[in-house]
Amino acid sequence: MPKLLIDLTPLREIPAYRRIFTAVSISNIGQQMTAVAVAIQVYDITKSSFAVGLVGLAQLIPLVALGLFGGAMSDSYDRRMIGFVSAVGMAGSSVLLLIQAMQNNQQAWPLYLFVAMSSGFYAIGNPARQAIIPRIVPKEHLQAANSLSFLTWNIGFTIGPLLGGILIGLTGAVSVAYAVDAVAFTVMMWAMWSLPKLPPMAGAPLKPNLSSVKDGLTFLKGKRNIQMTFYVDLVAMIFGMPRALFPAIALLWYDDSAVSTAAIVGLLTAAPAFGAALSAVFSGPLQRIYKQGSAIIWAIVGWGSAITAFGLTQNLYLALFFLAVAGAADNISAIFRTTMMQVVIPDEYRGRLQGLFTVVVAGGPRLGDFESGTVAAVGGEQFSVVSGGLACIVFTAALVKWHQPFMKYDSRDPVA
Repeated sequence: MPKLLIDLTPLREIPAYRRIFTAVSISNIGQQMTAVAVAIQVYDITKSSFAVGLVGLAQLIPLVALGLFGGAMSDSYDRRMIGFVSAVGMAGSSVLLLIQAMQNNQQAWPLYLFVAMSSGFYAIGNPARQAIIPRIVPKEHLQAANSLSFLTWNIGFTIGPLLGGILIGLTGAVSVAYAVDAVAFTVMMWAMWSLPKLPPMAGAPLKPNLSSVKDGLTFLKGKRNIQMTFYVDLVAMIFGMPRALFPAIALLWYDDSAVSTAAIVGLLTAAPAFGAALSAVFSGPLQRIYKQGSAIIWAIVGWGSAITAFGLTQNLYLALFFLAVAGAADNISAIFRTTMMQVVIPDEYRGRLQGLFTVVVAGGPRLGDFESGTVAAVGGEQFSVVSGGLACIVFTAALVKWHQPFMKYDSRDPVA
Protein backbone atom coordinates (compact mmCIF):
# COMPACT_ATOMS: atom_id res chain seq x y z
CA MET A 1 0.00 0.00 0.00
CA PRO A 2 2.76 2.58 0.72
CA LYS A 3 3.92 2.16 -2.87
CA LEU A 4 0.45 3.00 -4.13
CA LEU A 5 -0.18 6.06 -1.97
CA ILE A 6 1.44 9.47 -2.23
CA ASP A 7 4.91 9.87 -0.68
CA LEU A 8 4.65 12.05 2.48
CA THR A 9 8.41 12.35 3.10
CA PRO A 10 8.64 16.11 2.32
CA LEU A 11 5.85 16.83 4.82
CA ARG A 12 7.41 14.68 7.51
CA GLU A 13 11.00 15.79 7.15
CA ILE A 14 11.00 19.41 5.87
CA PRO A 15 9.25 21.93 8.21
CA ALA A 16 9.57 24.84 5.74
CA TYR A 17 7.85 22.82 3.02
CA ARG A 18 5.18 21.77 5.53
CA ARG A 19 4.37 25.43 6.29
CA ILE A 20 4.08 26.28 2.60
CA PHE A 21 1.89 23.23 2.04
CA THR A 22 -0.46 24.32 4.84
CA ALA A 23 -0.65 27.93 3.65
CA VAL A 24 -1.28 27.00 0.02
CA SER A 25 -4.00 24.54 1.12
CA ILE A 26 -5.90 27.23 3.02
CA SER A 27 -5.37 30.13 0.61
CA ASN A 28 -6.40 28.00 -2.39
CA ILE A 29 -9.76 27.31 -0.77
CA GLY A 30 -10.37 31.03 -0.45
CA GLN A 31 -9.18 31.75 -3.99
CA GLN A 32 -11.49 29.15 -5.49
CA MET A 33 -14.44 30.42 -3.48
CA THR A 34 -13.71 33.81 -5.00
CA ALA A 35 -13.43 32.36 -8.53
CA VAL A 36 -16.92 30.86 -8.23
CA ALA A 37 -18.29 34.04 -6.68
CA VAL A 38 -16.91 36.25 -9.47
CA ALA A 39 -18.32 33.97 -12.19
CA ILE A 40 -21.73 33.88 -10.52
CA GLN A 41 -21.77 37.64 -9.92
CA VAL A 42 -20.74 38.52 -13.48
CA TYR A 43 -23.30 36.11 -14.96
CA ASP A 44 -25.98 37.46 -12.63
CA ILE A 45 -25.22 41.02 -13.75
CA THR A 46 -24.83 40.33 -17.50
CA LYS A 47 -26.59 36.99 -18.21
CA SER A 48 -23.74 36.33 -20.68
CA SER A 49 -21.18 33.50 -20.89
CA PHE A 50 -19.07 35.82 -23.02
CA ALA A 51 -18.96 38.34 -20.15
CA VAL A 52 -17.86 35.56 -17.79
CA GLY A 53 -15.17 34.62 -20.29
CA LEU A 54 -13.91 38.21 -20.17
CA VAL A 55 -12.95 37.58 -16.53
CA GLY A 56 -10.26 35.27 -17.88
CA LEU A 57 -9.05 37.94 -20.30
CA ALA A 58 -8.90 40.50 -17.47
CA GLN A 59 -6.69 38.08 -15.50
CA LEU A 60 -4.56 37.17 -18.52
CA ILE A 61 -3.31 40.67 -19.32
CA PRO A 62 -1.46 41.26 -15.99
CA LEU A 63 -0.31 37.62 -15.99
CA VAL A 64 1.49 38.09 -19.28
CA ALA A 65 2.70 41.60 -18.47
CA LEU A 66 4.06 40.77 -15.01
CA GLY A 67 4.65 37.00 -15.03
CA LEU A 68 8.00 37.12 -16.83
CA PHE A 69 9.15 40.13 -14.81
CA GLY A 70 8.05 38.42 -11.60
CA GLY A 71 10.21 35.46 -12.54
CA ALA A 72 13.18 37.75 -13.11
CA MET A 73 12.57 39.37 -9.71
CA SER A 74 12.68 35.99 -7.98
CA ASP A 75 16.12 35.31 -9.49
CA SER A 76 17.46 38.70 -8.34
CA TYR A 77 15.80 39.29 -4.95
CA ASP A 78 14.89 37.36 -1.80
CA ARG A 79 12.13 34.94 -2.87
CA ARG A 80 10.70 34.92 0.65
CA MET A 81 9.94 38.67 0.59
CA ILE A 82 8.46 38.53 -2.90
CA GLY A 83 6.09 35.77 -1.78
CA PHE A 84 5.09 37.76 1.31
CA VAL A 85 4.39 41.04 -0.53
CA SER A 86 2.36 39.28 -3.23
CA ALA A 87 0.21 37.59 -0.55
CA VAL A 88 -0.52 41.01 0.98
CA GLY A 89 -1.52 42.34 -2.44
CA MET A 90 -3.84 39.42 -3.19
CA ALA A 91 -5.51 39.82 0.21
CA GLY A 92 -6.09 43.49 -0.61
CA SER A 93 -7.71 42.54 -3.91
CA SER A 94 -10.12 40.24 -2.07
CA VAL A 95 -11.01 43.05 0.34
CA LEU A 96 -11.90 45.29 -2.63
CA LEU A 97 -14.10 42.53 -4.08
CA LEU A 98 -15.81 42.25 -0.70
CA ILE A 99 -16.46 46.00 -0.55
CA GLN A 100 -18.05 46.15 -4.03
CA ALA A 101 -20.28 43.18 -3.19
CA MET A 102 -21.43 44.73 0.08
CA GLN A 103 -22.30 47.92 -1.82
CA ASN A 104 -24.54 45.84 -4.15
CA ASN A 105 -22.51 46.70 -7.25
CA GLN A 106 -24.44 46.11 -10.49
CA GLN A 107 -21.63 46.69 -12.99
CA ALA A 108 -19.12 44.14 -14.26
CA TRP A 109 -16.12 46.43 -14.75
CA PRO A 110 -15.11 46.65 -11.03
CA LEU A 111 -14.94 42.85 -10.94
CA TYR A 112 -12.69 42.79 -14.01
CA LEU A 113 -10.47 45.46 -12.40
CA PHE A 114 -10.09 43.71 -9.04
CA VAL A 115 -9.46 40.23 -10.46
CA ALA A 116 -6.84 41.80 -12.75
CA MET A 117 -5.20 43.34 -9.69
CA SER A 118 -5.16 39.97 -7.91
CA SER A 119 -3.80 38.29 -11.03
CA GLY A 120 -0.95 40.80 -11.19
CA PHE A 121 0.16 40.07 -7.64
CA TYR A 122 -0.15 36.34 -8.35
CA ALA A 123 2.05 36.74 -11.44
CA ILE A 124 4.75 38.41 -9.34
CA GLY A 125 4.59 36.03 -6.38
CA ASN A 126 3.96 32.60 -7.86
CA PRO A 127 7.33 32.22 -9.65
CA ALA A 128 9.07 32.97 -6.36
CA ARG A 129 6.92 30.48 -4.42
CA GLN A 130 7.53 27.76 -7.00
CA ALA A 131 11.26 28.48 -7.23
CA ILE A 132 11.51 28.20 -3.44
CA ILE A 133 10.64 24.48 -3.53
CA PRO A 134 13.87 23.20 -5.17
CA ARG A 135 15.84 25.33 -2.66
CA ILE A 136 14.27 23.69 0.39
CA VAL A 137 13.53 20.17 -0.95
CA PRO A 138 16.34 17.72 -1.95
CA LYS A 139 16.31 16.59 -5.58
CA GLU A 140 15.40 13.01 -4.68
CA HIS A 141 12.17 14.23 -3.05
CA LEU A 142 11.16 16.79 -5.69
CA GLN A 143 8.60 14.63 -7.49
CA ALA A 144 7.01 13.69 -4.15
CA ALA A 145 6.91 17.37 -3.19
CA ASN A 146 5.31 18.24 -6.53
CA SER A 147 2.69 15.51 -6.05
CA LEU A 148 1.90 16.93 -2.61
CA SER A 149 1.80 20.48 -3.96
CA PHE A 150 -0.65 19.53 -6.67
CA LEU A 151 -2.66 17.55 -4.12
CA THR A 152 -3.12 20.58 -1.89
CA TRP A 153 -3.78 22.76 -4.91
CA ASN A 154 -6.54 20.44 -6.06
CA ILE A 155 -7.98 20.05 -2.57
CA GLY A 156 -8.45 23.80 -2.66
CA PHE A 157 -9.99 23.55 -6.13
CA THR A 158 -12.38 20.89 -4.77
CA ILE A 159 -13.41 22.31 -1.41
CA GLY A 160 -13.32 25.98 -2.45
CA PRO A 161 -15.91 25.85 -5.26
CA LEU A 162 -18.16 23.48 -3.26
CA LEU A 163 -17.99 25.62 -0.14
CA GLY A 164 -18.37 28.81 -2.15
CA GLY A 165 -21.35 27.50 -4.12
CA ILE A 166 -23.09 26.18 -1.00
CA LEU A 167 -22.51 29.33 1.06
CA ILE A 168 -23.58 31.62 -1.78
CA GLY A 169 -26.67 29.46 -2.32
CA LEU A 170 -27.57 29.53 1.40
CA THR A 171 -26.91 33.22 1.97
CA GLY A 172 -27.82 34.56 -1.45
CA ALA A 173 -24.69 36.74 -1.29
CA VAL A 174 -21.25 36.44 -2.89
CA SER A 175 -19.67 38.62 -0.21
CA VAL A 176 -19.14 35.63 2.11
CA ALA A 177 -16.73 34.06 -0.40
CA TYR A 178 -14.70 37.25 -0.75
CA ALA A 179 -14.48 37.61 3.05
CA VAL A 180 -13.15 34.06 3.52
CA ASP A 181 -10.58 34.63 0.76
CA ALA A 182 -9.24 37.81 2.38
CA VAL A 183 -8.81 36.06 5.74
CA ALA A 184 -7.22 32.95 4.17
CA PHE A 185 -4.37 34.98 2.70
CA THR A 186 -3.13 35.87 6.18
CA VAL A 187 -1.95 32.25 6.48
CA MET A 188 0.12 32.65 3.29
CA MET A 189 1.67 35.81 4.73
CA TRP A 190 2.67 33.84 7.84
CA ALA A 191 4.16 30.97 5.82
CA MET A 192 6.27 33.29 3.66
CA TRP A 193 7.44 35.39 6.61
CA SER A 194 8.50 32.30 8.59
CA LEU A 195 10.83 31.01 5.85
CA PRO A 196 14.58 31.60 6.10
CA LYS A 197 16.03 34.26 3.83
CA LEU A 198 16.47 32.99 0.26
CA PRO A 199 18.90 35.37 -1.48
CA PRO A 200 19.87 34.99 -5.15
CA MET A 201 22.33 32.26 -6.12
CA ALA A 202 25.69 32.92 -7.76
CA GLY A 203 25.31 33.76 -11.44
CA ALA A 204 21.87 35.32 -11.06
CA PRO A 205 21.33 38.84 -12.50
CA LEU A 206 21.81 41.65 -9.99
CA LYS A 207 18.60 43.44 -11.00
CA PRO A 208 15.49 42.32 -12.86
CA ASN A 209 15.21 44.08 -16.20
CA LEU A 210 14.29 43.39 -19.79
CA SER A 211 17.75 42.03 -20.45
CA SER A 212 17.48 39.40 -17.70
CA VAL A 213 14.00 38.45 -18.93
CA LYS A 214 15.41 38.10 -22.45
CA ASP A 215 18.25 35.93 -21.12
CA GLY A 216 15.67 33.59 -19.56
CA LEU A 217 13.82 33.28 -22.86
CA THR A 218 17.10 32.81 -24.73
CA PHE A 219 17.91 29.92 -22.39
CA LEU A 220 14.92 28.09 -23.91
CA LYS A 221 16.29 28.27 -27.44
CA GLY A 222 16.77 24.76 -28.81
CA LYS A 223 15.44 23.14 -25.63
CA ARG A 224 12.43 21.55 -27.25
CA ASN A 225 11.54 19.19 -24.41
CA ILE A 226 10.97 22.13 -22.07
CA GLN A 227 9.18 24.00 -24.84
CA MET A 228 6.87 21.03 -25.35
CA THR A 229 5.78 21.10 -21.69
CA PHE A 230 4.58 24.67 -22.28
CA TYR A 231 2.96 24.06 -25.66
CA VAL A 232 0.95 20.98 -24.73
CA ASP A 233 -0.38 22.63 -21.59
CA LEU A 234 -1.47 25.69 -23.56
CA VAL A 235 -3.32 23.46 -26.03
CA ALA A 236 -5.09 21.62 -23.21
CA MET A 237 -6.14 24.75 -21.34
CA ILE A 238 -7.03 27.03 -24.25
CA PHE A 239 -9.21 24.52 -26.07
CA GLY A 240 -10.30 22.14 -23.32
CA MET A 241 -11.15 24.43 -20.40
CA PRO A 242 -14.96 25.04 -20.23
CA ARG A 243 -14.94 26.72 -16.79
CA ALA A 244 -16.41 30.03 -18.02
CA LEU A 245 -19.47 28.13 -19.28
CA PHE A 246 -20.35 26.56 -15.93
CA PRO A 247 -22.84 29.26 -14.79
CA ALA A 248 -24.77 28.97 -18.07
CA ILE A 249 -24.48 25.16 -18.15
CA ALA A 250 -25.73 24.92 -14.55
CA LEU A 251 -28.76 27.05 -15.39
CA LEU A 252 -29.57 25.69 -18.86
CA TRP A 253 -28.63 21.99 -18.55
CA TYR A 254 -29.00 21.04 -14.90
CA ASP A 255 -31.35 23.55 -13.29
CA ASP A 256 -33.12 21.74 -10.46
CA SER A 257 -35.27 23.37 -7.81
CA ALA A 258 -33.82 20.93 -5.26
CA VAL A 259 -30.27 22.19 -5.86
CA SER A 260 -29.41 25.86 -6.31
CA THR A 261 -27.70 26.97 -9.50
CA ALA A 262 -24.82 28.30 -7.40
CA ALA A 263 -24.34 24.86 -5.83
CA ILE A 264 -24.30 23.20 -9.28
CA VAL A 265 -21.67 25.71 -10.45
CA GLY A 266 -19.67 24.74 -7.38
CA LEU A 267 -20.00 21.03 -8.17
CA LEU A 268 -18.96 21.46 -11.80
CA THR A 269 -15.98 23.61 -10.81
CA ALA A 270 -14.92 21.21 -8.04
CA ALA A 271 -15.23 17.97 -10.03
CA PRO A 272 -11.94 18.27 -12.03
CA ALA A 273 -10.07 19.17 -8.87
CA PHE A 274 -11.60 16.23 -7.01
CA GLY A 275 -10.36 13.88 -9.73
CA ALA A 276 -6.96 15.56 -9.64
CA ALA A 277 -6.74 15.25 -5.85
CA LEU A 278 -7.70 11.58 -6.03
CA SER A 279 -5.01 10.93 -8.64
CA ALA A 280 -2.49 12.73 -6.41
CA VAL A 281 -3.39 10.60 -3.37
CA PHE A 282 -2.70 7.46 -5.40
CA SER A 283 0.31 8.90 -7.22
CA GLY A 284 2.81 6.44 -5.72
CA PRO A 285 3.17 4.44 -8.97
CA LEU A 286 4.09 7.64 -10.85
CA GLN A 287 7.45 7.53 -9.08
CA ARG A 288 8.30 4.49 -11.22
CA ILE A 289 7.42 6.08 -14.57
CA TYR A 290 10.57 7.26 -16.34
CA LYS A 291 9.15 7.96 -19.82
CA GLN A 292 7.65 11.20 -18.59
CA GLY A 293 7.18 12.81 -22.01
CA SER A 294 4.99 9.95 -23.19
CA ALA A 295 3.02 10.05 -19.93
CA ILE A 296 2.35 13.78 -20.39
CA ILE A 297 1.03 13.31 -23.94
CA TRP A 298 -1.31 10.46 -23.05
CA ALA A 299 -2.55 12.39 -20.00
CA ILE A 300 -3.46 15.38 -22.17
CA VAL A 301 -5.20 13.17 -24.70
CA GLY A 302 -7.17 11.76 -21.76
CA TRP A 303 -8.05 15.29 -20.67
CA GLY A 304 -9.36 16.21 -24.13
CA SER A 305 -11.35 12.98 -24.43
CA ALA A 306 -12.98 13.43 -21.02
CA ILE A 307 -13.92 17.06 -21.77
CA THR A 308 -15.47 15.96 -25.07
CA ALA A 309 -17.51 13.31 -23.23
CA PHE A 310 -18.61 15.94 -20.68
CA GLY A 311 -19.98 18.06 -23.51
CA LEU A 312 -21.94 15.14 -24.96
CA THR A 313 -23.93 14.34 -21.81
CA GLN A 314 -26.56 16.32 -19.97
CA ASN A 315 -26.77 13.91 -17.06
CA LEU A 316 -25.29 15.72 -14.06
CA TYR A 317 -23.74 12.63 -12.47
CA LEU A 318 -22.05 11.55 -15.70
CA ALA A 319 -20.91 15.11 -16.28
CA LEU A 320 -19.25 15.23 -12.86
CA PHE A 321 -17.60 11.86 -13.50
CA PHE A 322 -16.11 12.95 -16.82
CA LEU A 323 -14.88 16.23 -15.31
CA ALA A 324 -13.22 14.25 -12.50
CA VAL A 325 -11.49 11.99 -15.05
CA ALA A 326 -10.30 15.11 -16.90
CA GLY A 327 -8.90 16.55 -13.67
CA ALA A 328 -7.04 13.33 -12.86
CA ALA A 329 -5.42 13.33 -16.30
CA ASP A 330 -4.46 17.00 -16.00
CA ASN A 331 -2.87 16.42 -12.59
CA ILE A 332 -0.68 13.60 -13.92
CA SER A 333 0.49 15.86 -16.73
CA ALA A 334 1.18 18.71 -14.30
CA ILE A 335 3.28 16.58 -11.93
CA PHE A 336 5.56 15.37 -14.71
CA ARG A 337 5.82 18.76 -16.44
CA THR A 338 6.80 20.50 -13.21
CA THR A 339 9.34 17.84 -12.27
CA MET A 340 10.94 17.99 -15.74
CA MET A 341 11.36 21.75 -15.41
CA GLN A 342 12.83 21.65 -11.93
CA VAL A 343 15.35 18.96 -12.84
CA VAL A 344 16.75 20.34 -16.08
CA ILE A 345 16.79 24.11 -15.32
CA PRO A 346 19.71 25.59 -13.28
CA ASP A 347 18.71 27.56 -10.17
CA GLU A 348 19.95 30.90 -11.55
CA TYR A 349 17.39 30.58 -14.37
CA ARG A 350 14.68 28.87 -12.35
CA GLY A 351 12.78 32.01 -11.32
CA ARG A 352 12.59 33.36 -14.84
CA LEU A 353 11.47 30.04 -16.25
CA GLN A 354 8.95 29.70 -13.41
CA GLY A 355 7.69 33.12 -14.47
CA LEU A 356 7.10 31.79 -17.96
CA PHE A 357 5.60 28.64 -16.44
CA THR A 358 3.20 30.85 -14.45
CA VAL A 359 2.19 32.73 -17.59
CA VAL A 360 1.50 29.41 -19.35
CA VAL A 361 -0.14 27.47 -16.52
CA ALA A 362 -2.22 30.32 -15.14
CA GLY A 363 -2.67 32.19 -18.42
CA GLY A 364 -3.80 29.16 -20.44
CA PRO A 365 -7.02 28.64 -18.45
CA ARG A 366 -7.76 32.38 -18.71
CA LEU A 367 -7.38 32.20 -22.48
CA GLY A 368 -9.55 29.10 -22.29
CA ASP A 369 -12.23 31.09 -20.47
CA PHE A 370 -12.19 33.69 -23.23
CA GLU A 371 -12.09 31.08 -26.01
CA SER A 372 -14.94 28.98 -24.61
CA GLY A 373 -17.10 32.03 -23.87
CA THR A 374 -16.54 33.43 -27.36
CA VAL A 375 -17.28 30.11 -29.12
CA ALA A 376 -20.37 29.64 -26.93
CA ALA A 377 -21.62 33.07 -27.97
CA VAL A 378 -21.47 31.90 -31.61
CA GLY A 379 -22.37 28.19 -31.47
CA GLY A 380 -23.77 27.56 -27.99
CA GLU A 381 -22.33 25.99 -24.84
CA GLN A 382 -22.39 22.37 -26.05
CA PHE A 383 -20.62 23.15 -29.31
CA SER A 384 -17.99 25.12 -27.39
CA VAL A 385 -17.23 22.23 -24.99
CA VAL A 386 -17.17 19.42 -27.58
CA SER A 387 -15.20 21.29 -30.23
CA GLY A 388 -12.68 22.38 -27.58
CA GLY A 389 -12.08 18.83 -26.34
CA LEU A 390 -11.56 17.53 -29.87
CA ALA A 391 -9.28 20.44 -30.79
CA CYS A 392 -7.14 19.61 -27.75
CA ILE A 393 -6.53 16.09 -29.06
CA VAL A 394 -5.82 17.21 -32.63
CA PHE A 395 -3.32 19.92 -31.67
CA THR A 396 -1.56 17.63 -29.20
CA ALA A 397 -1.03 15.10 -31.99
CA ALA A 398 0.36 17.88 -34.19
CA LEU A 399 2.85 18.89 -31.49
CA VAL A 400 4.05 15.30 -31.09
CA LYS A 401 4.69 15.15 -34.82
CA TRP A 402 6.65 18.44 -34.55
CA HIS A 403 8.93 17.03 -31.82
CA GLN A 404 8.73 13.24 -31.71
CA PRO A 405 11.72 12.79 -29.30
CA PHE A 406 9.53 14.19 -26.51
CA MET A 407 7.78 10.80 -26.35
CA LYS A 408 11.16 9.24 -25.50
CA TYR A 409 12.16 11.66 -22.72
CA ASP A 410 13.58 9.60 -19.83
CA SER A 411 13.90 11.08 -16.34
CA ARG A 412 16.96 8.88 -15.70
CA ASP A 413 18.80 10.78 -18.43
CA PRO A 414 17.05 14.19 -18.53
CA VAL A 415 17.61 16.38 -21.59
CA ALA A 416 16.19 19.88 -21.86
